[in-house]
Parts: sequence; C-alpha cells; structure tokens
Amino acid sequence: MGYSAIYQSWESDPEGFWMEAANAIDWIKPPSFALNSSQAPLFEWFTDAEVNTCYNALDRHVKSGRADQTAIIYDSPITGTKQHISYQTLLEQTAKLAGALGASGITKGDRVIIYMPMIPQTIVAMLACARIGAIHSVVFGGFAANELAVRIDDASPKAILSASCGIEPGRVIAYKPLVDAAIELATHKPDTVVVYQREQLTAELQEGRDFDWDAFQNGAVPAPCVPVEGNHPAYILYTSGTTGAPKGVIRPTAGHLVALHWSMKNIYNVDPGEVFWAASDLGWVVGHSYICYGPLIHGNTSILFEGKPVGTPDAGTFWRVISEHNVRSFFTAPTAFRAIKREDPEGKFKAKYDLNCLRVLYLAGERADPDTIHWAKNLLNVPVIDHWWQTETGWTIAGNPMGIEPLPVKIGSPSVAMPGYDIQILDETGNPLPPNTLGAIAVKLPLPPGTFPSLWNAEERFLKSYLNTYPGYYETGDAGLMDEDGYLYVMSRTDDVINVAGHRLSTGAMEEVLANHPDVAECAVIGVSDALKGQLPVGFLCLTKGVNRPHQEIVSECVQMMRDTMGPVAAFKSAAVIDRLPKTRSGKILRATMAKIADGEPFKMPATIDDPVILDEIKIALQSLGYAQE
Repeated sequence: MGYSAIYQSWESDPEGFWMEAANAIDWIKPPSFALNSSQAPLFEWFTDAEVNTCYNALDRHVKSGRADQTAIIYDSPITGTKQHISYQTLLEQTAKLAGALGASGITKGDRVIIYMPMIPQTIVAMLACARIGAIHSVVFGGFAANELAVRIDDASPKAILSASCGIEPGRVIAYKPLVDAAIELATHKPDTVVVYQREQLTAELQEGRDFDWDAFQNGAVPAPCVPVEGNHPAYILYTSGTTGAPKGVIRPTAGHLVALHWSMKNIYNVDPGEVFWAASDLGWVVGHSYICYGPLIHGNTSILFEGKPVGTPDAGTFWRVISEHNVRSFFTAPTAFRAIKREDPEGKFKAKYDLNCLRVLYLAGERADPDTIHWAKNLLNVPVIDHWWQTETGWTIAGNPMGIEPLPVKIGSPSVAMPGYDIQILDETGNPLPPNTLGAIAVKLPLPPGTFPSLWNAEERFLKSYLNTYPGYYETGDAGLMDEDGYLYVMSRTDDVINVAGHRLSTGAMEEVLANHPDVAECAVIGVSDALKGQLPVGFLCLTKGVNRPHQEIVSECVQMMRDTMGPVAAFKSAAVIDRLPKTRSGKILRATMAKIADGEPFKMPATIDDPVILDEIKIALQSLGYAQE
C-alpha cells in the first residue's frame, strides 16, 4: 500500500488502523478498543490495556534471539570512550537498578527526576523507571538550579538520579552542586539522591540522603516488569519554553509504544537490527523518542553520542560516527548542519569517510532552510527529509513516510500529514483557509496515540494553552500554509508572524531569502515595533568562516535580495552581522527574546539559553541599528 491508501485507511477507520498497529506490541492484557473519548475533548488511547515499556524495549528482544545484538553504541569523542552494550547487558543493568529503586521505596506512579549527561547510565535510569512503573522526568543536564527546583516542586519526585558532572568541549560542569542548590530552593524534598561518579570529577555525597550509583545497587535483586494501565504516564517532559513556567507534558504508556514502533519503519525506514542515530540529547523529546525508546522498542541499535557537530574534534565527527558504526538513518537538527557548513563550507572532511551505509538524512527541531538542505544533499548524496513535530506530540505530525513510499520532496516543506493527524490551516476565527494562505496550523481532535493527553497537574492550563482557541482542534502554536497537494509549510511560530503595514508576513520566509546569500551561514529575522508600520523586520547574519568582505556590502546585497524576492511590502532595510545567534540548548533561536530587547521590553532570561552573554551582543547590534536604546 502507498501513502495515500494508508492515510485513507486511517481516515476511514481510525479505530481499526490503531488496533492493527497495536499488534506489534507485547501486551500483558491486550486492549479491547483504541480510542477512549468518554472525557472529550480530553482523549486517551488503549486505556483498558496492561503493558510494560521496558519489557517491550528489552526483555522481549532478549527472549526472541536478540540478546547478543548491540542495543546501544556509546560514542563519546569528548571523553575518548566507545562502548557497545548488548540487549542482554542493558537488560541486566536495568533490572538491577530497578530493583535498587524498588528497595528504596519507589513504586508504580512515583516520580523520579533524572538529571544526567549523555552516558549509558541515563538510558538505564529511564528504562529502570519504566520497568517498575515509576514516572521519570529527565531534566537536561546542566540546567540552572532554580529551573531544576521548579521541576522538583512540580513533579514532587521521591528520588533524583544524577551524575557527578557533564562534560562540554573545554570544560567540566559539576552537577552535584546544582542538585544540592535546587533541593535547597525547592519546597518538595526528595528522599534519595543517587550519583553516578564520573572519573573527570568526583562529587561529594551528603550522608543519609545521597548514594553512590554502584553502592546503591549492591545486593539489589533484579526487578521484574510491573504491569501498568494503557494511560499510565511513562514520563513527564517539561517543555523548554522561552517564557513562563515550564509545562509538564505527559506521555501515556500504551500510545507511546504503538506510535513509536509504527514510526521506526514507516517514517524512518529502518528494520530491526539496523543502526539508527538521532543526534540529539536525552533531555529533549527527540532523545526520549528516538535515542532511548523508539529504536529499542523496534529492535534497532541506537547511537548515544556525547559530542558536538564541530569541535569534538572537528567538523567531520558526524561522518566518522556514521561510517564507523554503519548508520542507516540519521536524524539531527538543521542547526547542526549549519554549524558544520560554516566550519567546513566545501565539505572537505567528508572525503575521509565511506558513507555508503547511509540511506537518508532526517532534519527536525526547527525550520530547515533550503540552503542547508541543498548543501547537505549535495554533500551526502542521499535524500534529505525535513519533518515536523513537537514535544507535545512525541512523534511526527508531518513528514515523508520513507518506509511506506518516498514522496516527492518539496524544499521548504516537511511534506504531508502522517496517519492520525488531520492538519488544517485556520484563520483567526477558526475557519479553514484555502490553499497557499498563511494561517494558524491546527490539528483536528483527537490527536493520535503517543501524543499528550494533558499536562501534569495542570488540566486547565492544558485546555487554555492548546484546545480553547480553536474548539475541536489542537493549536500547535505554529503558523504556515498548505499547498494544493497537501504539503505543509511551517513558516514560524505564531508569535513570529509579523504585521507590516497591515500585511501578515512570515519571518521564516524572510530567513529563507537571507540564507540563500552565499556568504550567510545562518540567520534570523525578528519583528520590531514601528510607529508608522506597526512592525518592521530586522535581520541578523552569521557569516561563513573565511568571509572577510565589508559587512555593509553583504547587508546591502541581502536587502536587495529581499526586495527582489518578497517585494517592497516586506520593508526589509536593516540587518546586523553578528558572530552567533542566541539559542536554546536544543538549537532553537530565541527570536521572541531578541524582539523584546529591540523594543526595550523586560524579559525573563530563558532557562534553556545556551550562553546568556550572547544577549548582550544582540543588544549592542540592535543599538547600532537604532533599536534597544536605553
């Protein structure tokens, strides 16, 4: 069956479609129905089933003959460490840690915060929680103490699993002082802190509360898998929003299993036993879905990479990992490729490696600009597939289903809706818009299995944030359009659509124009307040390494390109050349924060910012353009 036939089979019988997909999961008690709409517009999936995530990720593969297959390849250029961990070994380590957690009083439904770096023990911790029905919440390692404290108070964990340190190029980040400070700040006090001691830094332990990772497990009896209900939360993941308190996205167990298993073959086109690499972090949703859970549930080998696209040691590290470990499908963020392209614009490092194993490159996490897609495609000579999804959904909303039928690629589009998602473009009153018209991207309810049913302890906030604006729809918070072929174009966050003299314009479309300039490696466009036109666009340009032309020449050429491409209506006249863009640790550009600086508005320092000093540089750049005045 091709894509259209499969999508239509879901449309005509969603219940039957998802019940058939559920056959790929090993159930303790199989579901008798798929969708539970008794609390609409709050929907749940497979609620009468009983199942265990860890069993599906580990035990069943060991029993079916994959015991000796590598489950995790740990590759850490930062520490010079490589390790192959089999399904059998991963199961033994997980069951033992699960037994120790159980012996310390943690039972089904209890929360455990995991504050750890990109090491195998982090995956063991996640799976150990799943094994005993505990609900984990992974917090990105190195988050500031006050941000960790907010999550401690919201999730009220019985335990925190941590490590002595994280390692970045050129520096070691001590985690334990951050954990101690967070517990001091938090109202809720966890009973237990377990610390994995890394050789690069040893943490001091507080007697009575803190335990060494190995000592904590001494004498522990391996734990069996605990059955949980289909709607039992597998985990809570706090969104890395740039404003306001973090939102605790809930991931329900059964739908998570069904959706991730379906996606591995149908979207990413890997078969069990093949190597899959998502170059993300376990602290983000991509790390949850496609480093830890998805590949293991499907019986793949997953790569856990502790490094950076450049600087560990060079711009060829991705190609080394792909070649050395026989990666078949590779998933990363466009920002990683822009970093490689900026450092090695001619792609010279790639020549050192044989990449014939690689079939497809997948991009997600932010808009993939056409220039980056063309560069990657020309360099790697494989299909470059953009796809779009969110922390809230946990898996692809719109993509190109390479395992069903590779669809024609339209540069700038993440392609088409996946089964389970009825995507609509709505106007401000909630009415569907015609093709090729910019509007709010919404998904008709119910959302498919694997997506979030609510927020942790915040149902009213869930309704207000996602469901109330357009009754009957999930509001994605993104703006875009859909063409006559059903291809989606995600232009920007709704907040990034600017109004210039009554014209609604996408900053994302403007960034596409700027990215086409041969000297521009990366760029961003924000809207700043203007007394006459309401808003005006301002650009920020990061140049390719080695470019030494006068900056004003490049800016003038970019202004002309914008005028030629989008017309005078864009009113694009100002841009600044800067060294780097302010981003979250997951690579998202902090456009809203930049706009507030430009307009002289107060802003909260984003918890997820990669380097706060960059904001001072942005302010200086804006002041040179006549904005952000004191």
